[in-house]
Amino acid sequence: MASTPSFSPAATSTRRRRAIVATVATGALVLGVGGLLAATANAASSNLLTNPGFETGTLSGWTCDAGTASVVKSPVHSGTYALAGAASNSDDAQCTQTVSVLPNTAYTLSGYIEGSYVYLGITGGTSTWTTSPSSWAELTTSFTTTASETSVQVYTHGWYGQGTYYADDLALTGPAGTTGPTTPATTASTSPSAAPTTTKASPTTPPTTKSPTAAPTTASPTATATSTGPSSGGLPKHVLAGYWQDFTNGAQAMSLASVPTGYNLVDVAFADADAANDGGVTFSIDSGLSTALGGYTAAQFTSDVATLHSRGQKVILSVGGQDGTITIGSSAEATNFANSVYSLMKQYGFDGVDIDLENGVNVTYTAQALEDLSSLAGSNLIITLAPQTIDMYTTSSDYFQLALDIKSILTISFTQYYNSGSMNGCDGNVYSEGNENFLTALACTQLGGGLSQSQVGLGLPASTSAAGSGYVAPSVVDNALDCLSAGTNCGTFVPPTKWSNFGSAMTWSINWDASNGYSFLDTVGAHLKGMS
Repeated sequence: MASTPSFSPAATSTRRRRAIVATVATGALVLGVGGLLAATANAASSNLLTNPGFETGTLSGWTCDAGTASVVKSPVHSGTYALAGAASNSDDAQCTQTVSVLPNTAYTLSGYIEGSYVYLGITGGTSTWTTSPSSWAELTTSFTTTASETSVQVYTHGWYGQGTYYADDLALTGPAGTTGPTTPATTASTSPSAAPTTTKASPTTPPTTKSPTAAPTTASPTATATSTGPSSGGLPKHVLAGYWQDFTNGAQAMSLASVPTGYNLVDVAFADADAANDGGVTFSIDSGLSTALGGYTAAQFTSDVATLHSRGQKVILSVGGQDGTITIGSSAEATNFANSVYSLMKQYGFDGVDIDLENGVNVTYTAQALEDLSSLAGSNLIITLAPQTIDMYTTSSDYFQLALDIKSILTISFTQYYNSGSMNGCDGNVYSEGNENFLTALACTQLGGGLSQSQVGLGLPASTSAAGSGYVAPSVVDNALDCLSAGTNCGTFVPPTKWSNFGSAMTWSINWDASNGYSFLDTVGAHLKGMS
C-alpha cells in the first residue's frame, strides 16, 4: 500500500493495486551431439541473444558505449563471467544487441542485474528497471512485435552518476526471425564516450527511431510555442491537480465530495486491470474506504462526481499506481483499454484519464489507446501523464516519447519530482531532489523539449508522510513556478529563458494534504490563482 503516486522503487511505503529462462553459455553447447535437432525442436523458446551470459569472456555480440563496459569474474549470477557497465555523470554505460525476430509475435526479455538504477528493455518499446537491489535481481518484460517488425534492439544500461552496474544471464526468448544474424561481430563502439550533448545510435526497424537512453542535452533550450495545444477540457490556465485515494493508508479518508473546490482537477486513484489482463481496466470503491466512511457506495461516488462538476471541478480516472499491473502491449490491448476507460467515463462521469504506469510504457500502443479514446470521447477529453523524473529525462525517454506522440490531445504531464534520487538538469549538472534547483533544472528539459508550456506541470508530495523522499515546503514549489515562468525567486539554477505560459502543479495526495492542514492547497493553490 503506497502513499504516493510515484511508482519509483525508491518509495518507502506501499500502495493498493499495483520461469527463469536458462541461458546458453556457449554456441558449442547448442551444436553438440544431437544439439542441432534439439535446437530445431525448441526453436520457439530458444534464447535469441548471442553471448547472453558473457561466458566467452568478452563482449562478443554486444555494442557498448566506448570505454564503459567490461567482462568481470565477480560478481556473477552464474557461470564465470558477467557484464560490468561503468556509468558516469555523462554516460549510462549502455550495451545493445540487435536480434532478428518475426512480426506479430510474442517475446519475453529477461536477465539478472545488480547496481543502482539498472534497465533492461527494447529500444522504442517495452522496458523494465529496478534500483539498488541487495543482490542479483531478475528483470522480466514481455512484448509483441508489430506487423512490420523484423528485428529489435535489446539494451541494458545503468544511470548517470550511479556508478558501475552488473548484468548476467540475459535472454530474449521466442521464435527466431528469418532475416539472418543481425548482431555485430565485435563489441565496443569506436566512437568517443557519449557526452551530454550526444544521442545514441538508433535502431533500424523498431516503431520509434529514438533511443530511450540518450543523455540530456546541455544546449540552452529555447522557448516552446506559446499555443495552448489541445483543448484544456474546461480547466483554467493554471491548474492545481490532486489525487483522491480510493483506499486507506494512514492519510485522511474522505468522500469525493469532501475535496475542496481549490483543486481544479481531481485524479481518482486507481483503476485496476480487468480479470483477463488484456489491456482493459475496471473501477470500484475499495471496501476499506467504504468501511472507513460508514458505507460509501458507488452510487454516492457517482453523485459526488456530479457535485464536483457543478462546482467547476474536473474528475479523471488514474490508471496504474506502484503496484498496477495494467499493460498495453498490443493493438488489441490498446483497443480494450480505450473501450473500457470510455465505458467507465460514461458510467461514473469521469472527464478523462491519467496515465500513471510505472512499470514500463509501450509508447506505440499506449499512444494508440489514447488516440482511440480521444476519438470515442471527443475534444473535451482530459489526458494527463504522471511520469517519474527518470521517465522524462530526455526527449527519447519512453514517457517523453509518449507525450510528444500524443501532443495534439495531451492536457498536462505532471512529472513526479520525488522518490527519485539525483538527476541531471537541462544544463548537464547533477541535482539532488528535495530543493528548488531540482524542480527547475529538470522541468527546464521538458519545457525546452517540444511540449507546449501549458502541457508541463510540477508534481510534489503534500507532506513528508506522502513520499519516501523529495518533499519540499509548498513555498519552494511557488518559487519554482515563479522561476520558470518569470525568472524570479530562482535558486542557484537560473533557466536560460522564461516560459510565461507555464504554471500548473499536482500533489500526492489530496488526502495527505488534508492530513497536513491543506498546506499545499492553501500555499500553491493560492499562488497559482495569482499567476498571470
